[in-house]
Amino acid sequence: MEITAFLDRRLTRRFETYDSDQDGYIQRSDFEQAGSRTIAAFGLREEDLRAKRLHEHLLGVWDHLSAVTDTNDDGRISLAEYKQAFALRLIGRPESFDDSYLPFLDSLMAVADSDGDGHLGVDEYVRWSGALVNLPASHARTAHARIDRDGDGLVSHDELLAAIRGFYFSEDPNGPGAWLFGPLD
Repeated sequence: MEITAFLDRRLTRRFETYDSDQDGYIQRSDFEQAGSRTIAAFGLREEDLRAKRLHEHLLGVWDHLSAVTDTNDDGRISLAEYKQAFALRLIGRPESFDDSYLPFLDSLMAVADSDGDGHLGVDEYVRWSGALVNLPASHARTAHARIDRDGDGLVSHDELLAAIRGFYFSEDPNGPGAWLFGPLD
């Protein structure tokens, strides 16, 4: 698969959001830290079923990601390994995307939708994206507005899923996914 300049910027940005400790590598501990920050941001205890599910799915994403990208088996993923795996279609294939992302998205929504209305308001969006992917609040507010395609002030599960799909698979710089993880520049 060809990695366009726009996709390259998106993959770099996604890598940065995975790298919780900003050491230049993605490791299991990055996923553990992101999960713990998210659980804490929503005031959940580690024993809460929603917290357990989120941790389980985050570590499942790590397991899948490391299995197909860590080519030198050092327990960490470099930016080059991440991009190479994407170019080889080992990750980010549209046909397998929903299988890996839907369970994760469901567990994230169970935590982040703190009022249980099935949608993410701006504050909920700011909290989860700040905790999980270190997105600054101002960028999260902009992302929320862009993802809210029907303009009701709320992001639904389907809108968030469309944005995630768009982030990986759309070359539209104005599409709902282009700002999912903040600005690319």
